[in-house]
Amino acid sequence: MRILFLNSIGTKKFGGGERWMITAASGLAQRGHTVFVGGKKNGRFLQQAQRAGLTTVPLTIRSDISPLATWKIARFLKHERIDILVCNLNKDVRVAGLAARLVKTPVVIARHGVLLCGPKWKHKVTLTRLADGILTNTASIKAVYDSYGWFDSDFVKVIYNGVADLTTVAPYDFGQEYPGKQVIVSAGRLSEQKGFPFLIEAAALLRQQRDDFVVLIAGSGRLRTQLERLIDRYHLNSTVFLIGYRDPVAPLLRGSDIVALASLYEGMPNVILEAMAAAKPVVATAVNGIPELVEHERTGLLVPPKDPKALATALQRLLDNPDLRSRYGQAGYERVRSYFTIDRMIDELEAYFAQKLAERQR
Repeated sequence: MRILFLNSIGTKKFGGGERWMITAASGLAQRGHTVFVGGKKNGRFLQQAQRAGLTTVPLTIRSDISPLATWKIARFLKHERIDILVCNLNKDVRVAGLAARLVKTPVVIARHGVLLCGPKWKHKVTLTRLADGILTNTASIKAVYDSYGWFDSDFVKVIYNGVADLTTVAPYDFGQEYPGKQVIVSAGRLSEQKGFPFLIEAAALLRQQRDDFVVLIAGSGRLRTQLERLIDRYHLNSTVFLIGYRDPVAPLLRGSDIVALASLYEGMPNVILEAMAAAKPVVATAVNGIPELVEHERTGLLVPPKDPKALATALQRLLDNPDLRSRYGQAGYERVRSYFTIDRMIDELEAYFAQKLAERQR
């Protein structure tokens, strides 16, 4: 198959959806498929794809309607005889999906790692007219989309994300920087979605009782200044640290004692997958696809979103119990190796794309 993964994310942005695309593209390329990755020129997404050895093409989409971009993409689809077009954002489906309909060949798949459409007419028109299927990574998103009544039962396909075994990764040594401290790591874009203010408030509650821990937040984004002010307000400058964007994040996870995620909504977050693949215990909010990944009281602890007290209580429980941390970490590792491997994800993607292509050809 000849496949184009298209993602018009901003040039400075790179998150779970972009990482998934590169992982999926790399896996399919290794199996002999011809794979292209398209996105904004000089953007972090294309740079990461190039580092992964993938063939990249600059294809810029700036808005929902762009006749010039549609024409350029249509020309590329026809010239490269693309069979499968995978679109990341809604505007990608609108602009590139229209291009695919003009050349009448590629199957168009909208990939939704988080809930990207509500019951609005523009979403209905886009997805029923310009896409042949929706690919998501959680049953919770499929259930919401199925409730709209727009699609056949098999239009929305769930394929769980895959992750490599990270237990062989050398752990980051926090001992010199934070001697005698237990290390809680969180990672993600510094945005409202990730709920970092609630994690900071939880740290403030913990700090009233103990000082044997630090919280490290890895990521970049527009909320950095707001988070710095919150850290100052709670006098946590020696407890909570914003350590910036890290790639790879796996060594930090391997070197940590606990991995925490306070998200307000999610698809299937890579940081949790990677934490479990690194055999680390997880404390996370019970939103969207996270309960499909984290088994409460077996691989980690789930808490309600926007509840710093519950988050602090769960973190304290693990800080006080290294044996429980070890047990949760091992159980999480075994769960990932059973259900969330990259090979399994690529197997299912390959079969899904082949099925959709056969349907189109018929």
